[in-house]
Amino acid sequence: MDKFFHLSERGTSVKTELIAGMTVFFSMVYILMVNANMFADPFGDGSNPLGVSYGAIYIATAISAVVGTGVAGILSNLPLAMASGMGLNAFFVYTVCLGFGLSYANALVLILMEGLFFIFMTVTGLRKKIFDALPQAVVAAIPAGIGLFITFLGLQNAGLVVANDSTCVDLASFNLLKQSWGEIMPKVVTICTLLAIVIMSHKKIRGSVLIGIVGGMVLYYLLGFTVSGFYESMQISFISPFEAFGEFKEQSLFKVFTDGLDFSAYIETHGSANLTLTIATTALAFCMVDMFDTLGTLYAACGRAGLVDENGEVINMNRGMLSDAIGTVVGAICGTSTVTTFSEVNAGVAAGGRTGLTAVFCAGFFFIAMFLSPIAQLVPSCATAAALIYVGILMIGAIKNIDWDDFTTCVPSFLTLVIMPFTYNISYGIAFGIISYIVINVFCGNLKKIKGSSWVIAFMFIIMLLLTH
Repeated sequence: MDKFFHLSERGTSVKTELIAGMTVFFSMVYILMVNANMFADPFGDGSNPLGVSYGAIYIATAISAVVGTGVAGILSNLPLAMASGMGLNAFFVYTVCLGFGLSYANALVLILMEGLFFIFMTVTGLRKKIFDALPQAVVAAIPAGIGLFITFLGLQNAGLVVANDSTCVDLASFNLLKQSWGEIMPKVVTICTLLAIVIMSHKKIRGSVLIGIVGGMVLYYLLGFTVSGFYESMQISFISPFEAFGEFKEQSLFKVFTDGLDFSAYIETHGSANLTLTIATTALAFCMVDMFDTLGTLYAACGRAGLVDENGEVINMNRGMLSDAIGTVVGAICGTSTVTTFSEVNAGVAAGGRTGLTAVFCAGFFFIAMFLSPIAQLVPSCATAAALIYVGILMIGAIKNIDWDDFTTCVPSFLTLVIMPFTYNISYGIAFGIISYIVINVFCGNLKKIKGSSWVIAFMFIIMLLLTH
């Protein structure tokens, strides 16, 4: 195992990789429940417009996560983890199916096309060349932008940042005269967990992130005794593995082949010309978002782990991207939306993960979760949210690589940095960064600084924004 994963060479151990894998799993296991709920009950009223059950999507999500993450660990030897991407799943359900009118199976065809196209791009090296075409000003801001995005996600998961009609976002209330202790308690757990992780990290305690998550979970259930009706109101749904696998086989597995290629219902309503435009623009949107989400996460996580060569390139990068593409193909066959590399892998890197063994352990936990879903649901989001906030703090340090004295570079960097969390999308940040970089440098007389391929990418982003968003 040491020889295959190069554990000693990268200064890690089986124990450290196990802790890192467990940390990543606990940080992103929410996707199993969230994705299943989104597909089976998108409006929260039990209507089930897509015609697929919670159990079917739960198993489909878990299998694609196991395959994508496991392949990444073995093939690339990088501490990556993959599952159906947040944002991409919402685009699949609410825009493509419920908005455009494509059936669940029709939409899976687009995911399969995307995955096969990415395999082709990765094998030929085109995917990496596209990322290499990005201006350094944008590349330098990506890790920090993802850090802010992860922090924002963590603050929302913890309930510390809430929606506000007038200002869009606001700090959650801690006023005991307005809020019950039961509503405030989880937020206190998040704050305590975050501070504990920081203190343990400062003292260089190995596995501080995982210890913090477990400690936060224990604190949450201990404080539950101080909340009236806390345990009585807990709703843990026990899914029978046999029932869920049966639904998976009937409702989602291979639906992309058996039902997906039949677009007659859509053509009858919208016409064949509209179908061609919808497929082209929607496939482009899926491709662009997945491509730059994955590339951005790869550079951010592997850069922090020191898994880069002397030129700053991620080692085994093509293999990591190929794993992502394979995961997407498997996801389409199983019946779920685009499988992509999760930003939560940065939590595993922070816990010491440096090899593909982290991914293999994480894949193992996802496999177990297929049969023990209630255990995954026992980890409260207020505990994992603290880990996400902490990882965001670590990643924001990348802003030191930005040249803040040169407006032709710092403005595109800044837009890349802030658009990611404000729009809840990594790709949109990259889009605004590269488009602004080209416009600013053209009018500032720096036309020679712009790579030819950068124009192509900017044009693709503009088309995507004009036709799909």
